[in-house]
Amino acid sequence: MRAGAEIASIATPRSIPFQAKEYEKLNVIPFIRQILIYPPLILNPPMNKRTGVFERVSENPLNRLSLNEKEWLCYPAKVGELIILIYFNQKFYELGYSLCNLFELAEDHELTQRPDAVYCYGVDEKDIEGLGKSKTIFYDDSNNKMFVAAVPSNNEFGYFGYLKKMVLTLHNIIMIKRGIFPFHGALLNLILPNEKTATILLIGDTGAGKSETIEAMRDLGKHEIQDMIIIADDMGSIQINADGDIIGYGTEIGAFLRLDDLKAGYAFGQIDRTIIMSPNKTNARIVLPVTTFDRVIRGHKIDLILYANNYDEIDEDHPIVEKFDSAEQALKVFREGTVMSKGTTTSTGIVHSYFANVFGPPQYKELHDQLAKKYFMEFYRKGLFVGQMRTRLGIAGYERTGPEEAAKELLKLIKDR
Repeated sequence: MRAGAEIASIATPRSIPFQAKEYEKLNVIPFIRQILIYPPLILNPPMNKRTGVFERVSENPLNRLSLNEKEWLCYPAKVGELIILIYFNQKFYELGYSLCNLFELAEDHELTQRPDAVYCYGVDEKDIEGLGKSKTIFYDDSNNKMFVAAVPSNNEFGYFGYLKKMVLTLHNIIMIKRGIFPFHGALLNLILPNEKTATILLIGDTGAGKSETIEAMRDLGKHEIQDMIIIADDMGSIQINADGDIIGYGTEIGAFLRLDDLKAGYAFGQIDRTIIMSPNKTNARIVLPVTTFDRVIRGHKIDLILYANNYDEIDEDHPIVEKFDSAEQALKVFREGTVMSKGTTTSTGIVHSYFANVFGPPQYKELHDQLAKKYFMEFYRKGLFVGQMRTRLGIAGYERTGPEEAAKELLKLIKDR
């Protein structure tokens, strides 16, 4: 009989130099060193939406966990400058293996030092019962300079968003504690035919139109853009270098996109590298590589910072691209984090989230507020263009034309600068 597989991997034992004894139980779990996939992969996970928040708890969940090495694998991920060990249960193998299209796999020499965080995805719900009001939890182990996260194996958590967003939550919190400003947005560098360049940061919540505007710009600017370099598709961080320049970094090499918001035929054009999830359901998604790790961590000087507004109509008083006059005006809009929910979570209608980023900043709000004020003042001191871009992605009938018109206006702004 012929036999075949669409996913293959090599996993080997690995001893990680954890600083505390309670972490040593993880060393029995094999580490993925290579993954081979035969795209397109079509997966039907048990859930197609994410809900709730990631809650900080006061007890290390690892103390309660008992992990069978025959039922778990570890994907050691490079998340920006961090190393996060993602342990996933066999029930969610398809989702765990899909990480290879999103995060760069850590190399052997990078596993000889203590990681920045560990995440156990697919634990027994009973093991973490009572640790928090939520079942999606993390612990800040400040004594060992480590973060630990856990999510149960219930079907309701069988959605790739629980993998991706928890990892990025850990990244964002670590950045905040290091005095670095995290963002929920897309960061790209445009190179025009006359060698003029611009690095643009689009900040906004899920479904705000960030990725869709980038893809529209890629399509519309075929004859006007020499190159487009994706630095961050969803999350990243901003640092101020020794010269006072505002520098942006990414976290992921891939993107997790809604099929419904992409131009017809886009997924088919990328089919040789695409993982498709829940194609027959609302919020059908694709996971595909969009950049290289070198570009993610190289650091790019930012020129424009725009809030992705997907809910406002366009008129004389509400242009597609609007510049904010002051840091105070900008902070008000960014802090409110208003968005028209697109159904990627269980929220619907107009919703608000602190800095359009529920993944870390609200859990460390006091620290984040201090960082936000400092960084926004620096944006204006350095003369960056700070404003908002109305994508109209959340308005019925503008799902494609809204991002396309936003892309045209943004390209015009860059050419005229």
